[in-house]
Amino acid sequence: MNWLKKFMMERYGVDQLSMALVIVSVLLALIAQFTSRPLIAFISYIPLGICIYRMLSKNIAKRSMENYKFFMLISPLYSWFKKTQSRIKTLKTHRYFRCPNCKVTLRLPKGKGEIIITCPKCKNKFEKET
Repeated sequence: MNWLKKFMMERYGVDQLSMALVIVSVLLALIAQFTSRPLIAFISYIPLGICIYRMLSKNIAKRSMENYKFFMLISPLYSWFKKTQSRIKTLKTHRYFRCPNCKVTLRLPKGKGEIIITCPKCKNKFEKET
């Protein structure tokens, strides 16, 4: 086991981009399995090869920059997913409305009846049923 530790010393290792490449590779392999397309099976090895290359690379600065760019690309999707997950959790206790003027999303408690809502951003007032 000591030889593996010495071999991996000063290597980049696994990060989010590497994990995404493995997931893409597995998904492509599954698609190839269900559709019986050998070309897709061959293409599924490409992300896996890139992942292994990145894990064994000694150019840590370049791999870190690649991971940073990947994270910047994927962060809007990640934040949308987290926001949607949070909205689903509070769906029983709160309602969400959009301000007709500035389009900001407002969260209000359920069961208050018909109320006048004042947008904290643009101070626009509008009436809604909660």
